[in-house]
Amino acid sequence: MKLNHKNIACLLLALTSILANADNGVETKFLGANNTHVKVMAEANYILLPIQDSNDDSKINVIVDGELHETIYAKLSKSKTDFYVPYDLSKLKGKNVILDIVTSQSRSSVREAKDDACWKDIKLANSFDTSNRETKYRPAFHHTPLYGWMNDPNGMFYKDGVWHLYYQLNPYGSKWQNMTWGHSTSNDLIHWEHQPNAITQNGLGTVFSGSSVIDRHGSAGFGNDAIIALYTSASTSQMQSLAFSSDNGYTFHNFNGNPILTLETEARDPNMFWNDVTKEWNMVLAHALEHEILFFSSNDLKNWTLRSRFGKGFGCQDGVWECPDLFELPVEGSNLKKWVLIVNINPGGPFGGSATQYFIGNFDGYTFTADKSADGTIPTKWLDFGKDHYATVSWNNAPDGRRVLIGWMSNWQYAADVPTLQYRSANTLPRDISLFKDDNGDIFAICKPSPELISLRGRLTKKVNHANISNAVKSFSLPTENRGICEINLDIDATKSQQVNLVISNKEGEKVVIEYNPQKHTLLFDRTRSGIIDFSTNFPAITMAPTFEKSGKLSLQIFIDHSSIEIFGNNGKSNMTNLVFPKSPYTNLTISSENGKTLIHNLSIHSINMQ
Repeated sequence: MKLNHKNIACLLLALTSILANADNGVETKFLGANNTHVKVMAEANYILLPIQDSNDDSKINVIVDGELHETIYAKLSKSKTDFYVPYDLSKLKGKNVILDIVTSQSRSSVREAKDDACWKDIKLANSFDTSNRETKYRPAFHHTPLYGWMNDPNGMFYKDGVWHLYYQLNPYGSKWQNMTWGHSTSNDLIHWEHQPNAITQNGLGTVFSGSSVIDRHGSAGFGNDAIIALYTSASTSQMQSLAFSSDNGYTFHNFNGNPILTLETEARDPNMFWNDVTKEWNMVLAHALEHEILFFSSNDLKNWTLRSRFGKGFGCQDGVWECPDLFELPVEGSNLKKWVLIVNINPGGPFGGSATQYFIGNFDGYTFTADKSADGTIPTKWLDFGKDHYATVSWNNAPDGRRVLIGWMSNWQYAADVPTLQYRSANTLPRDISLFKDDNGDIFAICKPSPELISLRGRLTKKVNHANISNAVKSFSLPTENRGICEINLDIDATKSQQVNLVISNKEGEKVVIEYNPQKHTLLFDRTRSGIIDFSTNFPAITMAPTFEKSGKLSLQIFIDHSSIEIFGNNGKSNMTNLVFPKSPYTNLTISSENGKTLIHNLSIHSINMQ
């Protein structure tokens, strides 16, 4: 072939393409408009997958030495790469690894498919940078995944001074997919250390929500003090599977007799506990589409007997029932004990989307009987009156007889659309739950911030013992350290006022409005002007909670993180959890009173220290 400028240019283009491919450590072969092979050409710990959050999922079959190893789904980049996620190759070194990729978006030709950004951006690496690249909105003192999508907390237990938190995780993107049990541990419920993923998808499907217990006497046959996890295997159908751990929950092995429980209809999220009265294991299981909870018992955690059902016609019947929990608590100020049945629902929450309802009643190990109100009905009760409190479940074996809860701090209406990419979603602050009886004799839940949170308090930036508030606005500066995260406490005496207004705002004019109405005994939260709200029509919202008081007096404890505000009213009787996305940190608190004076006592504002 006679070389000319045109031929030289073509050869240089081809060589450039080969060298670029070699630099990335992979060889790409296009098999068709929507099918591509990416072959690993060098040893590395990870292959980094380029992700475009707005794209459709690609199906990735991981082929190892000619055999299908697993199938995952990822939104591989088409026009641009928003971020990377790692696929772990460390256990596959010395083997032939090919990613057989099927893209879902239509391509008219191979030539068009070659233009996708992912083919030039995919690469090998020995490390993956997990440092926080979303400092603006990633929470400072709430648990979040290191990267990727997170939803329901799962399988939590406490053992030997360590709180174990598992959670629904997509390791390969920031939207729901590839459900896996992520794992974090903490010695104080505040500072979390990320652990390797605990339970990953297998031949029965992906790994949905469930629970864990400490099998003290080895009833399941895996040894004394083994950690036993039950979870929902989700594929074409849903079934319940068991995994066990002999190293305190850091690694799990799937039981070779899975699934341990199958039903003819959709059921999920098994939650189990040891019943000291009946001396057997109990389990609650969400019969999701039937809007009921199923109750089982077992002697060995493997063979379960259906005992009863509860729920049809009671509580909120919208959406699906999910993530149940059942436990017994004393009622404050009495010798009475009652059982609490938590049922998370989606949709059907009091302000749209997902929320956590609960029932108070009696449980004999076989049947749950809900208490009725004075009017003879079984009321719908909500654990939190914000938009962003869901999938709430408790730790097994919490110390000192405590029952500690944590939830998913988001809402299915917009969880996949919030303005973050490196990670999606956080957990609520941990809360200790107890029970109280109101003036009508009805029993309700109290959810107080767990006492460990007191250690978060940093510098006291404002202290006011007493203040008279009228129509004239009184203003208080919020801390500036750590980009404005803080805790606000105050007692309100509005017996001579019609309404008290608290406004939390920033220099951009963005604000959250909190209104206490002492006549209606309600607390309102308005985030319609709180910051970025246009990513979903369901996000700009006003939520309202009953204050469970008749005195015109209200105490408030408010936690402000980079993208959330949690309000605890009257020591946990009246709570609201809401996400916010201000363009700059909130810097100011104002208080005013309508049609009468309000007395403010014990106002304190603390910065939050995460060292």
